[in-house]
Amino acid sequence: MVASNPHAKTEPVQLIRGRWVFTEAGVLTDGAVAVQAESIFEVGDWGRLRDRYPDAAVLGSDQHAVLPGLINAHHHSNGVPNSLLGVEDDFLELWLFANIGLRSQDSTLKTLLSAAALLKSGVTTVLDVATVGGSAEASQSALQKRLRAYEQAGLGAVLAPGANYDSFLVHGTGQDDAFLARLPELLQNQVQSLKPPEQGLSPSDYLEIVSDAVRQYQSHPHIDVWFGPPGPQWVGDELLQKTVETADRLETGVQTHALESFYEKLIGPRFHGQSVIAHLHQLGVLSPRFSIAHGVWVTEADIEILAETGASISHNPSSNLRLRAGIAPLNALLAGGVTVGLGMDGTTLNDDEDMFTEMRLAARLQRTPQIGKPAPTFAEIFQLATAGGAKLLGKAQTLGRLAPGYRADMVLVKCDRITWPWVAPEADPLTVVMMRAQAADVDTVLVNGQAVVKAGQPTGFDLQAVGQEVAAQLEAAPDRFAYRALAQAIRPYLAKWYAAWEFPEQQPYAAFNARN
Repeated sequence: MVASNPHAKTEPVQLIRGRWVFTEAGVLTDGAVAVQAESIFEVGDWGRLRDRYPDAAVLGSDQHAVLPGLINAHHHSNGVPNSLLGVEDDFLELWLFANIGLRSQDSTLKTLLSAAALLKSGVTTVLDVATVGGSAEASQSALQKRLRAYEQAGLGAVLAPGANYDSFLVHGTGQDDAFLARLPELLQNQVQSLKPPEQGLSPSDYLEIVSDAVRQYQSHPHIDVWFGPPGPQWVGDELLQKTVETADRLETGVQTHALESFYEKLIGPRFHGQSVIAHLHQLGVLSPRFSIAHGVWVTEADIEILAETGASISHNPSSNLRLRAGIAPLNALLAGGVTVGLGMDGTTLNDDEDMFTEMRLAARLQRTPQIGKPAPTFAEIFQLATAGGAKLLGKAQTLGRLAPGYRADMVLVKCDRITWPWVAPEADPLTVVMMRAQAADVDTVLVNGQAVVKAGQPTGFDLQAVGQEVAAQLEAAPDRFAYRALAQAIRPYLAKWYAAWEFPEQQPYAAFNARN
């Protein structure tokens, strides 16, 4: 497979060698990828390419697997994970309020810390949905810090900033006051004094700040800026429509959260008289530029709408389990023709941001127990984490494959541990990698043809120094005991609020057990 004549170029050739090279056409045994500058121009047999380019620098060996860079289609680069900051997993609506007790981390440091975990796991592109707010100046500063951190790390990134404007306590426009009225007077006063403040960043300033960043990074080789409204219930219809209109005008994308929890599903009939997806369709915001994180509670009719409009879903299995959100109907989404990527959401099951573990979880969760019923193959799950994520990002022609003309984003995985003590010659290499590889096996990562991980460590910054600086900062940060106490006190009232919501009998996509 050859894209162009490399002799017509002045840049040196790199050969990326592997025992197994995972191409769009299948697995090459003892193959290689020829790279010049930031692009792949040939993929083929190692011996032939070695003879053709005898002076080329070589990365990899006959003991490496060479994969296309993995794409994390939804993430929050939060630095130190919540488990180390004292916030336990819970139902989404209760967990979100508990986050008011988190200590603050510097935007640069936490982005570098998260970028390191992603790169060490073979992720070469991430869609990071980040929260901004407080003031225009503070929002712009935080946004620029994150962008510079991604430049320093060399990680491909789509940064999607968002801001909350509604539903600070409970879902539904105007429902915060109704919820507060249900609280004892003392707790009401505490919530009023300590709850997250009303957004200081005006909607117009939000749109302007993100628009400026979109234009600033339009020609960047590995960073893009999208809009990231946190969810329909947190921004309202008018701002969501304005956001999508602005994104269309700038030819960039939008990612939001929707139908993550069971109670987010109930928002649709409770407040709109139809499903959330049907409401978004009625607003005219769904398109191939628009993606949704989670989509756990989509209906069959919702799936038809998503397929028709080209809107995508990032499937985040670990996060969905940790926050008791449910299990998204991946089989139905794929059968319905919906574009699906795979995301870790900053909340993986083992708290390790390991994309290989996430792929295994995605595969195992969907294996229905009846013969003749669907179960995704490893090849399909691998596609979610590569080509599926690329399509969600609008980069299907440049990312997600080892093929001529594609960006030279790739991962070299050491095969010694995963094939020890012996591997049968008839064993499927993709099965071996998908079953056994871990982030610890990642040796080298290339983004745009540049090595951003060597010997399992990022090259753009000193990870240990960043970790030490984050730890020192958190150690010196004020203790937010009053906020944690408030979150604990309000939890039973939040639980009671949502437990009172009515819902019809649910019809699952697949039966995993039975009582009779």
